[in-house]
Amino acid sequence: MAQRIGETARALALPLAKKAAGLVTRAIPIPRPTLLVGPGSSVRLAEAIAGFGHRRVFVVADPVLARLGLVDPFLASLEAGGCRHERFDEVTPDAPIPIVERGIEAFRAARCDAIVAFGGGSVMDAAKVIGLAAANRRDPRTLVGYFRAFAGPAPIYAVPTTAGTGSEVTVAAVISDPEAGRKLVIADTRIVPQIAALDPELMAGLPRAVTAATGMDALTHAIEAYISGWRTDESDRLAETAVRAIFQNLPIACRSGRDLVARERMALAATWAGMAFTRANVGNVHAIAHQLGGRYHTPHGLANAIVLPHVLRFCVAEAAPRLAALARALGLGKARDAESALARRFIAEVEALARGIGIPERLDALRASDIPALAEAACWEADTNYPVPRRMDEADCATILRKLLPEVSAKPPSSGRRRAARTSAAARKGNASTARGRSPRATD
Repeated sequence: MAQRIGETARALALPLAKKAAGLVTRAIPIPRPTLLVGPGSSVRLAEAIAGFGHRRVFVVADPVLARLGLVDPFLASLEAGGCRHERFDEVTPDAPIPIVERGIEAFRAARCDAIVAFGGGSVMDAAKVIGLAAANRRDPRTLVGYFRAFAGPAPIYAVPTTAGTGSEVTVAAVISDPEAGRKLVIADTRIVPQIAALDPELMAGLPRAVTAATGMDALTHAIEAYISGWRTDESDRLAETAVRAIFQNLPIACRSGRDLVARERMALAATWAGMAFTRANVGNVHAIAHQLGGRYHTPHGLANAIVLPHVLRFCVAEAAPRLAALARALGLGKARDAESALARRFIAEVEALARGIGIPERLDALRASDIPALAEAACWEADTNYPVPRRMDEADCATILRKLLPEVSAKPPSSGRRRAARTSAAARKGNASTARGRSPRATD
């Protein structure tokens, strides 16, 4: 009885609290990075950083980037401009706290006056936390939440090598606690990078699976921002533009990875989606995906992609007008179609896009015995953070998760299922075996 009373109280009180938070969020000024866009923009950013007079720059990357030498032209341009650098290339997927702590120590020891994040989402998030924690001489765990720091970090610059997280323009950084098996979110407007370079040449060699998962990550950001209770006219414009660009360009980028036009447009779409959800926030998809990433190390984009259609069907009645608007933006249906029909048509189109680029429908790592704990954690995250169109209780979440359980069958998988399984495995591994000259694995 006490548990039911507590659940009821939470269900009644949280919407009011979120509404108040939304009013505050709309009033908070959020910095916008200067964007350098196009082939070679990463080198142009290095030239600009050197021109700003920084003495020594702390460059955060991952081991694959370092091995492939993709950071070298950027570093050479820094040196040519008279700016020294310290490279920290240890960041692994999910940005685990022990690695972030090593980065903090290295940053302090090197006495750098700026930070460059050169990589995927995990690299950018790690760089943000390194800067913020170092400036405040704090354990990163104590910064979890909103505006927990007193001092802002040294200037941060970003060179994303995947088109997904939008971390190059967001106020958030997601790191992981391996011991607890969960992800931690740190939010502060001062960790938004000052300049970001969207260089499609760095993304041209990404494997299809990584391109697909990170692109669906950007789509999730845009859709969740569009149906959010904190949305604004500006976030709507950014999100709708991102949705159109992703539907138009993600299949091309997956099919023809060296199409620099499609790569550049996907990079812009991820950035627009990042700007949209920075203002409007995300929702139940992320609440679930963060638990899957924390427990199973499922790449964030892949987790979002698998969960997205199920959450959209869960809230289709409440979000029908918004989803119908996205359907119209894509030219789906007819003018006289009911909003409910258009909303369902949009969800079907999301599923078709995911299938077409090889996103699996189920998560091989998921275990039925884990579902109660996953559901509890996801609902707590959503209840305390996200202005969703429909509140999800633990039973709702468990129902969604059960739909993601791997199929148990003695029959060999069909060619389609084999292809999906390969996609899932590739997304987990990134491109550790990528041929020389290709971009690194995504660390989103």
